[in-house]
Amino acid sequence: MKDENTKLSRADEVRAFIARTPLAQEMGLRCEVMGDEMTMVMPYQDKLIGNFMIKAIHGGAIGAFLELTSQAQVFLVTEHLARPPRPINLTIDYLRQGHAKDLYARAEITKMGRRMCSVRAEAWQDEREKPVTTLMAHFMVAGD
Repeated sequence: MKDENTKLSRADEVRAFIARTPLAQEMGLRCEVMGDEMTMVMPYQDKLIGNFMIKAIHGGAIGAFLELTSQAQVFLVTEHLARPPRPINLTIDYLRQGHAKDLYARAEITKMGRRMCSVRAEAWQDEREKPVTTLMAHFMVAGD
């Protein structure tokens, strides 16, 4: 247990953000942080299935997963942020069916400005080279 004078690491702050986000809790998300790189994991759960006939994960669950992954990555590498970044816009490309198994994601900041940043993220299952879904997004990182 940390006392009041012990400052949390940025990785701990990102884990705390995921732990206190109701959607992330409902989806069972967890993150693995190594320095400034983070891999988010969405463990398979039956409630995430959108099409029971083909056992495909719901596209909305995958989109939300990538959005949270992107926000967490921006929060991780941006020391001056007091709160997670706010989305401005998102573009999601669904490339393959998300099968009934764990999903992994990573996000990369492609441009960081004073007020906003651009992020690219991808989610995969068995092979990272074969993404299930990709995301391009802009987030507000400054202002009220």
